[in-house]
Amino acid sequence: MSRRFVCVRLDSYESEKHQEWVRHFLGGRFENSVFAILSPNGQDWLSRSSRGPNQVFGSDAGVISSMTAIADRYSVKGDPAKAVVEDFHSVRQALNVASADQRVLALVAGSGAEIKAAKESLRAVASHKDVIGRFHFDFDSGYGWRDSIKGEESSGGIFLIRPGEFGMDGEVMAQLAFDAGTAAIRAALEKARVKFAATTKKKVYSEHVARGGKLGIYFEGNVEYGEDRDGDGQVDRGRGGGGRSGQRR
Repeated sequence: MSRRFVCVRLDSYESEKHQEWVRHFLGGRFENSVFAILSPNGQDWLSRSSRGPNQVFGSDAGVISSMTAIADRYSVKGDPAKAVVEDFHSVRQALNVASADQRVLALVAGSGAEIKAAKESLRAVASHKDVIGRFHFDFDSGYGWRDSIKGEESSGGIFLIRPGEFGMDGEVMAQLAFDAGTAAIRAALEKARVKFAATTKKKVYSEHVARGGKLGIYFEGNVEYGEDRDGDGQVDRGRGGGGRSGQRR
């Protein structure tokens, strides 16, 4: 039996709507992250909710066994190759998340019609077992992304991008045409991934944050940073409260 979880990642500081969803799952509180397992219809709760999986299920072993037990209750009915490809609110956000996760970003840029067609044609690529979970994808029909990403040879196509250390910029590692075949795209993705992994030092969170602070790096969020652990609707002040930070994530 095939089984699969769908992870919905809400970027906590991207929009007020996202924060409303976090509050929904945390009983009115707002924290930097939230975890819950829902049924395939996205309506029924299959677990309680908390900040992360360990807070819900305990140890790593407990997380794995509990999630496996829940997954065993469901079988895949749809075709995974037809799954919707992720798309961020902006290239700016996509670069930031790709940098935080240390993944190659596949940016699809072009006209509205080209983007619409690519969102369909790339479904089989993004859901392939050698691709899923190893890259981030984003679609953009504007030109503003070229200000922060260097190395592009044209304004349209599929760009495989190495995100900068702090997600503020990026560099094109490879570029493919819209009509590149599925096999060619997968091969290019894998080549970029291997190169990226071999030439990128794994981040140590504390060191990364300290370096960002020293360099004055700051990613401007769309809503105020900070948490509201008492659920009064306002960012907590004092210990663990809001304020400007040298790091986005």
